[in-house]
Amino acid sequence: MLRGLALLLLCEASLFTAVTPVKVCGRPPEVENAQLEDERRVYEAGEEVFYTCLPGYAIAAGSRKSICTLQGTWSQSKLKCKPKSCSVPGPLANGRIRFASIHFKSTINFTCDEGYVLHGEERSHCQHDGTWSPPLPVCQAVTCGLPGIPQYGRMIHTKMFSDNTTQFGDTVRYDCSPPYVLFGSEIGTCQANGNWTEMPECRVVTCPYPPKIQNGFMQFAVMREHGYQESIKYGCNPEYFLDGPSEIRCEKTGSWSVLPVCRASCIVGIQRGRIFYNAKKIWIEDLPQKKVQHSDHVAFYCKNKEKNCGYPVVTQCFDGTLKIPECFEEPSAMTYKFQSKKLPSEIQMC
Repeated sequence: MLRGLALLLLCEASLFTAVTPVKVCGRPPEVENAQLEDERRVYEAGEEVFYTCLPGYAIAAGSRKSICTLQGTWSQSKLKCKPKSCSVPGPLANGRIRFASIHFKSTINFTCDEGYVLHGEERSHCQHDGTWSPPLPVCQAVTCGLPGIPQYGRMIHTKMFSDNTTQFGDTVRYDCSPPYVLFGSEIGTCQANGNWTEMPECRVVTCPYPPKIQNGFMQFAVMREHGYQESIKYGCNPEYFLDGPSEIRCEKTGSWSVLPVCRASCIVGIQRGRIFYNAKKIWIEDLPQKKVQHSDHVAFYCKNKEKNCGYPVVTQCFDGTLKIPECFEEPSAMTYKFQSKKLPSEIQMC
């Protein structure tokens, strides 16, 4: 009996040492932006689990599968889930779209250009299915009423208006019936604030009888007031030169445009010598009446005594005055008559 008991104990001991306990895995590790398809608290060795990217995310790298190992740990799936992208928004006609990203959960903002009003939401969000919500708004033009018409004037449409409605940027042109004159902008514009630009006025403009000018005359001038844009012509007496416009006009201010002036001709005040005038050399006695017209240029010849050469100095006639250069020396009658080839105008130029 003792032998049987010993044998039984020996069998139990051998059976106990032959059985090894098996390890289990707990919950699988979390993966960013992903979830488990079948989640439990305990998994046996060799069991597999699968991850799925959350809505709005897609697989970028790694495996969806992870396995419970004999050591009671999970194999690494290295799964990467990246946000999905929405389509590039826009364009937004007459407006702007501002955004930093077009990925899932990103936001875009809308604004309208000046003169346009936003109809819809100011911002939209990228959804998990790749669409924007809410949809893009619309920028509609600001509307104005019909523009007014100035008294004694008319309005000319640059385009036809439908349903008596005008929009931002629409324009009209104004004009006045003669003898009225337009004061203000000729063009009217529908503005961003919904109002038209200020309407011009039509007024009568007259100028007084035109003034006389010294040493001159008016051609066919009638003693009366003159209307806007009427003109008068002027002329100068003999020996005078007209400096300025020959015709003046009655302007919007009720005044005449700039008057001309009659300038006197100049006498070249030398008795002997040669000058350069009208692109050629002239002996002073060959210049008719020794006169040049106002604004004409005349060159006198001076002498560089050190180098024994001549050089021209230019001066200009202004209203009867012609200044002779200080360097000019008028030759004596003897030199002028018998030694003219030695004059500064005749020798080598410097």
